[in-house]
Amino acid sequence: MLRHCVMFRWTDDATDAAKAEVVRGLDRMTELDCVASMVHGPDAGLVDANWDYVVNAEFTSGDRYLEYAQDADHLALIAEVIRPILSDRAAVQFEL
Repeated sequence: MLRHCVMFRWTDDATDAAKAEVVRGLDRMTELDCVASMVHGPDAGLVDANWDYVVNAEFTSGDRYLEYAQDADHLALIAEVIRPILSDRAAVQFEL
C-alpha cells in the first residue's frame, strides 16, 4: 500500500464557495477505481500555524497512485478548482 498525503494553504481571498467546490471535487476522486481509500477535510483550528486542508489517500501500488496523479478529472480539479485558491502545498507519498 502507498499513502499519499497532501496539505493545502488557501489564499486569503478564498471564498467558502470555492472551498466547498474543493470538497465536492475530492469527494468525486474517491470514486476512481485506482483509489483504495481517501479521507479529506479542513483543519480543526486548534493550532494557528496548521495548514488549512488535508487529503490522505491510499493506493494499492505506486502504479495506482501514478494513475490517479495523471487522471484527467484529477488534473482538472487541480487546475480549475484547487490552484485558483492555493497559496501553498506540501505532499508526500510513503509505503505502508
